[in-house]
Amino acid sequence: MKQKKFILQESELPTAWYNIQADMPNKPLPPIHPATKQPLGVDDLAHIFPRECCVQELDQEHDFIPIPEEVQEKYKYYRSTPLVRAYALEEALGTPAHIYFKNESVNPLGSHKINSALPQCYYAKQEGTTNVTTETGAGQWGAALSYAASVFGLEAAVYQVKISMQQKPYRSSIMRTFGAAVTGSPSMSTRAGKDIITRDPRHPGSLGTAISEAVELATTTPGCKYTLGSVLNHVAIHQSIIGLEAEKQMAMAGEYPDVVIACFGGGSNFGGIAFPFMRHNLKDGKTTEFIAAEPESCPKLTRGKFAYDFGDEAGYTPLLPMYTLGHGFKPANIHAGGLRYHGAGMIISQLIKDGLMHGVDIPQLETFEAGLLFARTEGIIPAPESSHAIAAAIREAEKCKQTGEEKVILFNLSGHGLIDMTAYEQYLNGDLINYKISDEDIEKNLKSVPQ
Repeated sequence: MKQKKFILQESELPTAWYNIQADMPNKPLPPIHPATKQPLGVDDLAHIFPRECCVQELDQEHDFIPIPEEVQEKYKYYRSTPLVRAYALEEALGTPAHIYFKNESVNPLGSHKINSALPQCYYAKQEGTTNVTTETGAGQWGAALSYAASVFGLEAAVYQVKISMQQKPYRSSIMRTFGAAVTGSPSMSTRAGKDIITRDPRHPGSLGTAISEAVELATTTPGCKYTLGSVLNHVAIHQSIIGLEAEKQMAMAGEYPDVVIACFGGGSNFGGIAFPFMRHNLKDGKTTEFIAAEPESCPKLTRGKFAYDFGDEAGYTPLLPMYTLGHGFKPANIHAGGLRYHGAGMIISQLIKDGLMHGVDIPQLETFEAGLLFARTEGIIPAPESSHAIAAAIREAEKCKQTGEEKVILFNLSGHGLIDMTAYEQYLNGDLINYKISDEDIEKNLKSVPQ
């Protein structure tokens, strides 16, 4: 198998994260208080999040933010991650396109999520926090947060979406191995969870329900802060380590991407790989296309509404300017649990509004077909979430086959699927189906968006 990997030396690793907010022609709108409708400041957000994360969240001035030395040292345990030319996939597709993937699955936690878990726990520890809490869907963020908390001597409590907990039991085992307490959401351990179960005793859970429970725990427990694995601006800043490395590695390959692709749940891995390249569109006249691949069953980018909405089901969070399906949206039980979120991040939403990127929605069966082809050609079993990016890359490569264009396609392989083999088994047995939400259901769910 002809395959070439591009690895950076330790001295070449980025020492600062990229903050695209500083370069955006139209800045993201601010989060606002749900009662007063006034913009929130650092002090307001710091009741929930580590303060330094709040500073980064609202920073629209500094394009680069130094990575603390202790975090840099922790990054060196697993970075850089490989940039790989997917020759075997190209050959199988018969495409003239050059396909590259940034392999974020190679670290011990198996996904890109650790890139933000480490700094969030570092900042929490620095300000004297003793406990952190969070939500997780498929469990990649929960696993990363549990590990990072153990690294910095913090207690961690994770609320995992109940259906994902059932589909992927080993991910909750990983979290407990690192010392975290794990609870299926919705649960009877919080007021938010009790209210949700009272309304719908068979609720399978969503990222919205799990966020509500985690935020409630953080705001009612002394010495506890809430951490988030996607959606918010500071998470995208931390994840920019992916694209900053990929920039240098693409230069080593002697190429530059015409198309950059990543799967999309709330925007963390998409922003991580896309934003460092997007700055060259904004500042240097580059014309790279940026594609976010979301599930057909959760199409907030392609069929959602831009509005101020809550980030959780119970309405505990600030109101965020986002493309949303409504915070009460109950997603289908697809296996890409990390993409079952009702809204998009504030930066992503503004970029979509400004036409600087676009989304595509992909049926579940197409993602597993793409994942199998990738596994059989490149030897890596991808997470169901990452298979959305692979499917979108294959679509672009097929277009090149039809037109004869020799485009350079770069996608982010955000995680491996070795804990997702139940899903692959169901697909191979013909037991999975596609889910598509109707226009009527979208309109019904959007009625929950605050006016």
